[in-house]
Amino acid sequence: MQEIIEKYKDIIIQIATPYSTGTGFYLHEPNLIITNEHVIRDNREVIVEGTKIKKQLSKVLFTDPKLDLAFLEIKDGSLMPSIDLNGKNDLIVGETILAIGHPFGLKFTATKGIISNTLHKQGDINYLQHDAALNPGNSGGPLVNTQGEIVGVNTFIIKNGNNIGFSLPASYLIQTIQEYQKENGKVGARCYSCSNMVFEDTAEENYCPHCGSTIELASRVEEYEAIGIPKTIESILEELGHNVRLSRRGPNYWEITQGSANINITYYEKNGLITGDAYLCLLPKVNIKPLYEYILRQNYEIEGLTLSIKGQDIIISLLIYDRYLNGETGLKLFEHLFERADFYDNILVEQYGASWKEEGTNS
Repeated sequence: MQEIIEKYKDIIIQIATPYSTGTGFYLHEPNLIITNEHVIRDNREVIVEGTKIKKQLSKVLFTDPKLDLAFLEIKDGSLMPSIDLNGKNDLIVGETILAIGHPFGLKFTATKGIISNTLHKQGDINYLQHDAALNPGNSGGPLVNTQGEIVGVNTFIIKNGNNIGFSLPASYLIQTIQEYQKENGKVGARCYSCSNMVFEDTAEENYCPHCGSTIELASRVEEYEAIGIPKTIESILEELGHNVRLSRRGPNYWEITQGSANINITYYEKNGLITGDAYLCLLPKVNIKPLYEYILRQNYEIEGLTLSIKGQDIIISLLIYDRYLNGETGLKLFEHLFERADFYDNILVEQYGASWKEEGTNS
């Protein structure tokens, strides 16, 4: 299992939109990123990132609301390993499987379970039922057998169902890829009513040419535009030289890289609080006292910011209430946070023995 997990680290893709986050995986032969339709819904392009591809915007090529599948463009997947799809539908009840993804924004998580039912029927679609834990963010990730083959796409759970998860069998994915490939990369969608694929050059405005039902092509979706306080925040980030479209990580949440520091900005609309938190590095195991003393001294000197420790993490934070935010004050505050975050992580590591924070794997 550990060998399988290590191999999948390089093909698992983290996906973010202004509305949600989720998981995808790369397939060599069609040269596509696969995910769930509900993960990328209402977007022309989404943010993708993996161990072998840097954070980038990816065009939504195909959506299938009936099977809850979506295909995303990738500019260069040559560095990622090839993974096999098993569309034989030969799983048996009790067989061990792995569900792999990015739940709750974690970088990589693998959970083990067993197949509970190979023929869970919902409408006219058969799903694989299993007890591998699926959580928000797992959607669109692969379900993998003990041979390392993808046997399904993790799709939905039963709310309060205590690890009752469902995955679309790989046979549906294989059929959809084969049908889509005949159109040579055009932007398209499957009609939910008649199940025909419709493409930009065949759609009659926003209607299916086969049955007349409404159909939504990703290329015709209205692009996301922030309003109110989120718009002010994004304007500030743009003025500071950051690509806002690449920074969005879900509703009212942005991730900024400044030098060696990563800063998370969150707007809590309910209580009007805007936070900027940079997780700088980890506490050393020895000689911690000088580091504590340094942090306490700095907290008297850095106006508007706070250095703190949570568990092993050393964090620098900014708090603003939305009623005090405007372009001028926000620009100064965020610029100060970004500059100090990039400054302190190096000081703490190089002079006080702290260690760089690395993303781990849960299983």
